[in-house]
Amino acid sequence: MMRLRNYFLTGFIVCAPLAITAWITWSFMGWVDSWVKPYIPARYWPDAYLPFAIPGFGLIVALILITLIGFLTANIIGRTIIGWGERLLSRTPLVRTVYMALKQIFETVLADRSTSFKTAALMEYPRKGVWCIVLVATDAKGEVAHKLSDLSDEMIAVFLPPAPNPTSGFLLFVPRKDLRILDMSIENALKLVVSSGLVMPDEPSGKVTLDEAAKIVSARQSREREIEAAE
Repeated sequence: MMRLRNYFLTGFIVCAPLAITAWITWSFMGWVDSWVKPYIPARYWPDAYLPFAIPGFGLIVALILITLIGFLTANIIGRTIIGWGERLLSRTPLVRTVYMALKQIFETVLADRSTSFKTAALMEYPRKGVWCIVLVATDAKGEVAHKLSDLSDEMIAVFLPPAPNPTSGFLLFVPRKDLRILDMSIENALKLVVSSGLVMPDEPSGKVTLDEAAKIVSARQSREREIEAAE
C-alpha cells in the first residue's frame, strides 16, 4: 500500500505542473483570441475554411502586431508619434498616473539595464541572527543618497521579497557591508523564496568572500553605468 502511495505521489508531482502549465497556456490563448479575433474579418479566420477551430490564431496576430509596432517605434517617425501620444496622456488626469506607473514597471522588468535585479544577497532582517534573501537593485541615488551621505558606508537599494509571493515586498536602503552576496542566480533565489525554502539550489563550487563579492557588484555596476552612458 505504501508503494502505491509513493507511485501516486510521484505521478502527481510529474503530472500536476504539466497540467497546470497546459491549462494556463490554453486559457491565455483563449483570452487573447477573444480580444483579437473580433477585430479580424471572418473571411481571414482559418476556422472559416477548416472543419475545426484553431486556437492561438488571435495570439499569433497579436504577436505580429506588437512586433510591427516595435519596429515602427524604432524609427524617427514612430518615436515622434509615441512622444506625441505620451505628452497627450501626461496631460490627462488619472490616466497619466496609471500609464506612467505601468510603463515604469514594464521597463524595469523587461529592460536589460541596471534597473533590473542582477544579484541576490543575504541580509540580517528583521533582527540580528535572522537572515533573509534580498535582491540587490542599485546604489542609492538622488535625494536618498544625499540624505544618507553622512553615513560612513555606501548605501545600497535592495528589494526584500516575502514568501511565497515575491511580487510584493519592501524596498530597503542598507549599508553595503551588511550584505553577503550570493553566487546563485536571481531565478534560483526567487525559487527559494516561492518554495518557502523547500527548493534549495545547489551549493556553488567556489566560495566568494565578502570583499570579492563587493568587487564583483562594483564591477557590474560600473559596466552598467558605461552601457547607460553609451546609450
